Amino acid sequence: MSEKEKMLSGALYDATDEGLFKDRAKCKNLCQKYNNLPYDDFEQRKEIMRKILGGTKENFQIEPLFWCDYGYNITIGENFYSNHGLVILDTNKVEFGDNVFIGPNCAFYPPSHPLDIKTRNAWLEYAKPIKVGNNVWFGGSVTVLGGVTIGNGAVIGAGSVVTKDVPANTVVAGNPARVIKEINNG
Repeated sequence: MSEKEKMLSGALYDATDEGLFKDRAKCKNLCQKYNNLPYDDFEQRKEIMRKILGGTKENFQIEPLFWCDYGYNITIGENFYSNHGLVILDTNKVEFGDNVFIGPNCAFYPPSHPLDIKTRNAWLEYAKPIKVGNNVWFGGSVTVLGGVTIGNGAVIGAGSVVTKDVPANTVVAGNPARVIKEINNG
Protein backbone atom coordinates (compact mmCIF):
# COMPACT_ATOMS: atom_id res chain seq x y z
CA MET A 1 0.00 0.00 0.00
CA SER A 2 1.09 3.57 -0.64
CA GLU A 3 1.46 5.93 2.31
CA LYS A 4 -1.72 7.71 1.15
CA GLU A 5 -3.63 4.41 1.12
CA LYS A 6 -2.30 3.60 4.60
CA MET A 7 -3.35 7.06 5.81
CA LEU A 8 -6.91 6.65 4.53
CA SER A 9 -7.19 3.10 5.91
CA GLY A 10 -6.34 4.16 9.46
CA ALA A 11 -2.99 2.31 9.46
CA LEU A 12 0.31 3.81 10.58
CA TYR A 13 1.77 5.86 7.74
CA ASP A 14 4.84 7.99 7.13
CA ALA A 15 3.79 11.64 7.36
CA THR A 16 7.02 12.68 5.63
CA ASP A 17 6.16 10.78 2.42
CA GLU A 18 7.06 12.85 -0.65
CA GLY A 19 3.71 12.31 -2.36
CA LEU A 20 1.78 13.37 0.74
CA PHE A 21 4.06 16.39 1.13
CA LYS A 22 3.31 17.48 -2.45
CA ASP A 23 -0.45 17.08 -1.86
CA ARG A 24 -0.21 19.13 1.37
CA ALA A 25 1.84 21.85 -0.33
CA LYS A 26 -0.67 22.17 -3.18
CA CYS A 27 -3.56 22.40 -0.72
CA LYS A 28 -1.89 24.85 1.65
CA ASN A 29 -0.93 27.11 -1.26
CA LEU A 30 -4.61 27.18 -2.28
CA CYS A 31 -5.64 27.87 1.34
CA GLN A 32 -3.19 30.78 1.48
CA LYS A 33 -4.57 32.16 -1.79
CA TYR A 34 -8.11 31.81 -0.43
CA ASN A 35 -7.24 33.52 2.85
CA ASN A 36 -5.65 36.47 1.02
CA LEU A 37 -8.58 37.25 -1.29
CA PRO A 38 -10.63 40.42 -0.77
CA TYR A 39 -13.49 39.54 1.55
CA ASP A 40 -16.19 40.59 -0.93
CA ASP A 41 -14.84 38.45 -3.81
CA PHE A 42 -17.39 35.70 -3.14
CA GLU A 43 -17.23 34.06 -6.56
CA GLN A 44 -13.44 33.69 -6.50
CA ARG A 45 -13.61 32.40 -2.92
CA LYS A 46 -16.13 29.71 -3.92
CA GLU A 47 -14.08 28.78 -6.97
CA ILE A 48 -10.92 28.25 -4.94
CA MET A 49 -12.79 26.38 -2.21
CA ARG A 50 -14.17 24.00 -4.83
CA LYS A 51 -10.57 23.33 -5.91
CA ILE A 52 -9.57 22.62 -2.31
CA LEU A 53 -12.46 20.46 -1.09
CA GLY A 54 -13.32 16.95 -2.20
CA GLY A 55 -17.00 17.80 -2.60
CA THR A 56 -19.38 20.71 -2.07
CA LYS A 57 -23.02 21.42 -2.66
CA GLU A 58 -24.21 24.72 -4.16
CA ASN A 59 -24.72 26.91 -1.07
CA PHE A 60 -21.84 27.25 1.38
CA GLN A 61 -19.72 29.91 3.05
CA ILE A 62 -16.39 29.47 4.82
CA GLU A 63 -15.01 32.61 6.41
CA PRO A 64 -11.25 33.12 6.20
CA LEU A 65 -8.95 32.11 7.75
CA PHE A 66 -9.34 28.48 6.72
CA TRP A 67 -6.66 25.78 6.76
CA CYS A 68 -6.61 22.10 5.92
CA ASP A 69 -3.99 19.49 5.02
CA TYR A 70 -5.20 17.86 1.81
CA GLY A 71 -8.70 19.19 1.13
CA TYR A 72 -9.69 16.26 -1.07
CA ASN A 73 -10.73 14.29 2.02
CA ILE A 74 -13.33 16.91 3.03
CA THR A 75 -16.94 17.00 1.81
CA ILE A 76 -19.55 19.55 2.85
CA GLY A 77 -23.32 19.49 2.44
CA GLU A 78 -25.83 22.14 1.38
CA ASN A 79 -26.08 25.32 3.51
CA PHE A 80 -22.71 24.76 5.18
CA TYR A 81 -21.37 27.75 7.13
CA SER A 82 -18.15 28.16 9.05
CA ASN A 83 -17.06 31.24 10.91
CA HIS A 84 -13.43 32.43 11.02
CA GLY A 85 -10.58 30.15 12.02
CA LEU A 86 -11.70 26.70 10.81
CA VAL A 87 -8.91 24.09 10.81
CA ILE A 88 -9.46 20.60 9.37
CA LEU A 89 -6.44 18.29 9.42
CA ASP A 90 -7.99 15.92 6.88
CA THR A 91 -5.58 13.01 7.04
CA ASN A 92 -8.73 10.89 6.75
CA LYS A 93 -12.27 11.56 5.53
CA VAL A 94 -14.14 14.47 7.16
CA GLU A 95 -17.76 14.58 6.02
CA PHE A 96 -20.32 17.26 6.90
CA GLY A 97 -24.06 16.91 6.19
CA ASP A 98 -26.51 19.62 5.20
CA ASN A 99 -27.26 22.70 7.34
CA VAL A 100 -24.09 22.48 9.43
CA PHE A 101 -23.08 25.68 11.24
CA ILE A 102 -19.62 26.03 12.78
CA GLY A 103 -18.63 28.79 15.20
CA PRO A 104 -15.26 30.55 15.17
CA ASN A 105 -11.97 28.81 15.87
CA CYS A 106 -13.18 25.24 15.55
CA ALA A 107 -10.92 22.31 14.72
CA PHE A 108 -11.42 18.81 13.33
CA TYR A 109 -8.47 16.49 13.96
CA PRO A 110 -8.50 13.00 12.38
CA PRO A 111 -4.75 12.41 12.94
CA SER A 112 -3.25 10.98 16.08
CA HIS A 113 0.21 9.92 17.12
CA PRO A 114 1.45 6.70 18.71
CA LEU A 115 2.08 6.69 22.44
CA ASP A 116 5.32 4.79 21.83
CA ILE A 117 8.14 7.37 21.65
CA LYS A 118 10.26 5.49 19.11
CA THR A 119 7.35 5.10 16.68
CA ARG A 120 6.18 8.68 17.17
CA ASN A 121 9.70 10.06 16.63
CA ALA A 122 9.85 8.14 13.32
CA TRP A 123 7.09 10.52 12.08
CA LEU A 124 4.57 7.72 11.93
CA GLU A 125 0.96 8.58 12.65
CA TYR A 126 -2.54 7.29 11.96
CA ALA A 127 -5.89 8.88 11.30
CA LYS A 128 -9.57 8.08 11.83
CA PRO A 129 -12.49 9.65 9.93
CA ILE A 130 -14.98 12.20 11.26
CA LYS A 131 -18.62 12.21 10.16
CA VAL A 132 -21.08 15.01 10.97
CA GLY A 133 -24.79 14.57 10.27
CA ASN A 134 -27.38 17.12 9.12
CA ASN A 135 -28.55 20.16 11.09
CA VAL A 136 -25.59 20.22 13.49
CA TRP A 137 -24.41 23.37 15.25
CA PHE A 138 -20.93 23.81 16.74
CA GLY A 139 -20.31 26.62 19.22
CA GLY A 140 -17.01 28.48 19.10
CA SER A 141 -13.66 26.84 19.85
CA VAL A 142 -14.89 23.25 19.57
CA THR A 143 -12.39 20.47 18.88
CA VAL A 144 -13.52 17.17 17.33
CA LEU A 145 -11.11 14.21 17.36
CA GLY A 146 -10.80 11.41 14.83
CA GLY A 147 -13.13 8.44 14.92
CA VAL A 148 -16.14 10.53 15.99
CA THR A 149 -19.60 10.48 14.40
CA ILE A 150 -21.99 13.30 15.29
CA GLY A 151 -25.69 12.56 14.85
CA ASN A 152 -28.31 14.67 13.10
CA GLY A 153 -29.63 17.67 15.01
CA ALA A 154 -26.84 17.71 17.61
CA VAL A 155 -25.56 20.89 19.25
CA ILE A 156 -21.97 21.04 20.48
CA GLY A 157 -21.38 23.61 23.23
CA ALA A 158 -18.64 26.21 22.92
CA GLY A 159 -15.21 25.08 24.04
CA SER A 160 -16.06 21.38 23.95
CA VAL A 161 -13.61 18.62 23.11
CA VAL A 162 -15.51 15.83 21.36
CA THR A 163 -13.77 12.47 21.85
CA LYS A 164 -16.73 10.08 21.43
CA ASP A 165 -19.76 9.71 19.17
CA VAL A 166 -22.57 12.20 19.76
CA PRO A 167 -26.15 10.88 19.61
CA ALA A 168 -28.67 12.60 17.34
CA ASN A 169 -30.76 15.43 18.81
CA THR A 170 -28.60 16.00 21.88
CA VAL A 171 -26.68 18.90 23.38
CA VAL A 172 -23.14 17.96 24.40
CA ALA A 173 -20.58 20.12 26.16
CA GLY A 174 -17.41 19.93 28.20
CA ASN A 175 -13.99 18.37 28.07
CA PRO A 176 -14.49 15.63 27.26
CA ALA A 177 -17.91 16.46 25.81
CA ARG A 178 -20.84 14.60 27.34
CA VAL A 179 -24.59 14.69 26.82
CA ILE A 180 -26.20 17.58 28.68
CA LYS A 181 -29.75 17.12 27.41
CA GLU A 182 -31.86 15.74 24.62
CA ILE A 183 -33.53 18.00 22.06
CA ASN A 184 -37.04 17.43 20.71
CA ASN A 185 -36.56 18.13 17.01
CA GLY A 186 -39.83 16.35 16.13
